[in-house]
Amino acid sequence: MRPRPTNCRRLLCNSSRTSLSRSSGSDVGALNAGVNALTAINTDCRTGGYSHELQGLSIAIKDNICTSSLPTTCSSAMLYQYQSPFDATVVRLLRDAGARIVGKTNCDEFGMGSLNLNSVHGAVINPFQAQTASDVSAARTVHRSAGGSSGGSAASVAAGICDAALGTDTGGSVRLPASYCGVVGLKPSYGIISRWGVVSFADSLDCVGILGKSVSTVKRVFDTVAVYDPRDPTAATTDLRERARPFDDSFLSMIASTHKSRFLEGLRIGIPLEFFPSELDPSVVNALRPVLRRLAEAGATITSVAVPATLYALSAYYVIASAEASSNLARFDSVRYGHRTVTPPGVTILKPGEIFAYSRSASVGKEVQKRILLGTYALTADAFDNYFLQAQRVRLHVRKDFNRVFRHPCALLAQHIPPMEGVDVLLHPSAIRTAPPLDRSEPGHEYLQDIMNVPASLAGLPALSVPAGKGDDGWPVGVSVVGQWGCDDLVMCVGKAIEDIC
Repeated sequence: MRPRPTNCRRLLCNSSRTSLSRSSGSDVGALNAGVNALTAINTDCRTGGYSHELQGLSIAIKDNICTSSLPTTCSSAMLYQYQSPFDATVVRLLRDAGARIVGKTNCDEFGMGSLNLNSVHGAVINPFQAQTASDVSAARTVHRSAGGSSGGSAASVAAGICDAALGTDTGGSVRLPASYCGVVGLKPSYGIISRWGVVSFADSLDCVGILGKSVSTVKRVFDTVAVYDPRDPTAATTDLRERARPFDDSFLSMIASTHKSRFLEGLRIGIPLEFFPSELDPSVVNALRPVLRRLAEAGATITSVAVPATLYALSAYYVIASAEASSNLARFDSVRYGHRTVTPPGVTILKPGEIFAYSRSASVGKEVQKRILLGTYALTADAFDNYFLQAQRVRLHVRKDFNRVFRHPCALLAQHIPPMEGVDVLLHPSAIRTAPPLDRSEPGHEYLQDIMNVPASLAGLPALSVPAGKGDDGWPVGVSVVGQWGCDDLVMCVGKAIEDIC
């Protein structure tokens, strides 16, 4: 067991100040060869910027975040070799802070998937295999999934290709890969990090997330990119951020102001009963129990809570996300954006609908097609009330349930009186199992992976997945810390405590 931190804020802000990997382009290529984590490698090792907050830090960027110096394909044939004329806000902030961009990371096509199998660049292989089976011949090695959709980002960090990576999280796409690959993954509060320059999947759910080897590295990147961006219409305003800060700071000082062994005295941690479904692997629960015991020994109060509406969160998520995706992806019609397929004989170019259909059918994968069709149906006049509006009602109930258990006021509400006996954060497993084999195919299996992470996404809450040991098969298990909106620093502080005591 590592020593307990004496000051959580100081450790989060000041540790991990040096780069973990300073690989050249050839080194990155060699590291990437066995995992397929990168779709493009930056051969220019120079760093720019006028500040030095991230000087020497190497960072990879998910393939659906625009970069002017590297292709942005969203791992789709529709955008093959597409080069953005500008950098996304988060990329510009990283460059200005002195970070070195090592490349673009593989992902599920347009961010749709949980196992990183739906990519035109091929599947991402979990790099943890090299640590667990170094003495096993290549012919007998069982390749496992790195998770999705940000599997390439998680794998690039786990393989030592970079210090940190940016991903996007719509329904768990940062936290699930982080759990599978044994790294730290943060989904921030919705609107805290700018989405300008990010290719949209579902506007009301998408967040730019951060993956790193440690909580300190994630925090360091977060402090650089979590600024208000007037170009992002969904960005949380400066007033909202300031309104949430006092709640965050008061609890941070409470758990970080003591040098006693019980440094978490006063922290209340809730265990949501609904986050232990029948599909949850018992070995994941066994890995969680020591974490809870050590948190209690450090002074935290552990209590069970109920968030009943989250039982319906997964169904609501797929309706809402698919509906928004069908609207967002309409721009990829081979005219405004995307690859144009040569139409077969007999098809007239005077019918744009036929040109669109042929090009989209040839350039967009089956999973994306499936979600576009589902979302389009949910928005039709006959289905709108029964599906889309019902899903939005479920989403509202999920938000209300979370507000009933947190003792932090919600800064998004004009008036909110939190419960006196509420909790500061929630703790639950990040995934229902360890990383599954790549060749495993079960109907509905991929969609079930999101069941633990979708509720926080629907509510727009900050959530951090932290490694918490190994399952019975020796593969990583992650636990997620979830907080009230705007309490990202508190979530990372608790995550740091878990990192230190596990």
